[in-house]
Amino acid sequence: MENFIVRLPEIVIQILAFALAISVHESAHGWMAERLGDPTARWLGRITLNPIKHIDPFGTVVFPLMLAVLGAPVLGWAKPVPFVTRNLRNPRRDPALVALAGPVSNLLFAAGVALTLVIANHAIPGFQGLLLSAIRLGAAGAPGVAAPLGYLLFSLAMINLVLAVFNLIPIPPLDGSHLLGALLPPRLHWQYAQFERYGMLVLFVLLWTGFFGRLLAPFMHVLLWLLLQ
Repeated sequence: MENFIVRLPEIVIQILAFALAISVHESAHGWMAERLGDPTARWLGRITLNPIKHIDPFGTVVFPLMLAVLGAPVLGWAKPVPFVTRNLRNPRRDPALVALAGPVSNLLFAAGVALTLVIANHAIPGFQGLLLSAIRLGAAGAPGVAAPLGYLLFSLAMINLVLAVFNLIPIPPLDGSHLLGALLPPRLHWQYAQFERYGMLVLFVLLWTGFFGRLLAPFMHVLLWLLLQ
């Protein structure tokens, strides 16, 4: 319990960063669907950075909080952004583009935050040491607001990167499954789509066995290498 209280600022910051990351992700889905001819997401108010519009009580709050408490990378999901396939200009290709928009938006967000941190490392004396303390010790790594701010920026880069890589895994209902489906012949696509009923179970098994940690580790090492040069 004492350890949880000490880590509480760090956990809160991670959850806030995750809420913003999924808002960017889901808004990108809706924005791309609208660009391709379907305004459903706009009508439902889902093209917004307001996390309340995207929250799934378990996937956005309970599950990420459990992972944060356990010290694992924060993952989760939001309410899917609906779109009507028949409204899209190319019903065969465009669902894959809608799916791809989410991970791409997170990658761009992560890259922008990482670039900001790299510039700050070189432009602000002592910032790299502060960032290193925040990464190692969390939001309480230094007095004042500097450490929480540094940890927030690091969390935004980390969680957006994790969310992008995670969603590109080709297991239904993740975005990667829609990309793979668009590349399959129609008969195989239909058979592959039947796998979706087991997708969440497979994802939980892979999470429990540590597969995702091993998958994400190289990307995290690259991020840390870039930030601490």
